Amino acid sequence: QVQLVESGGGLVQAGGSLRLSCAASGRAFSGYPMGWFRQAPGKEREFVAALTWSGGTTYYAASVKGRFAISRDNAKNTVYLQMNSLKPEDTAVYYCAADSRNRLIRTTPYEYDYWGQGTQVTVSS
Repeated sequence: QVQLVESGGGLVQAGGSLRLSCAASGRAFSGYPMGWFRQAPGKEREFVAALTWSGGTTYYAASVKGRFAISRDNAKNTVYLQMNSLKPEDTAVYYCAADSRNRLIRTTPYEYDYWGQGTQVTVSS
């Protein structure tokens, strides 16, 4: 079992930055690929970024590539999402997720079997 708790969300002006954190508890966290997803009101949950267990391979949605950076510290059981140059369209609830069944990065929500409760990010124009 893995429990995930996100933090770091908030209200920021367009062009600003936020860093989200996802603290994990439970064994084998370091062996799992991890991902960040987001869901805006009335929209489906969408992929944002993911990385392998070592952090050596990362993948980003086209909409955030070059602005967001995902990283992990397995010693601290924590995954981060650094978000720069934020835009109003980045407004959403952001979720971190763990994939215990695969070793390669997946980008669809149903591939991930552990989820946090989400943290709200609001970007004002």
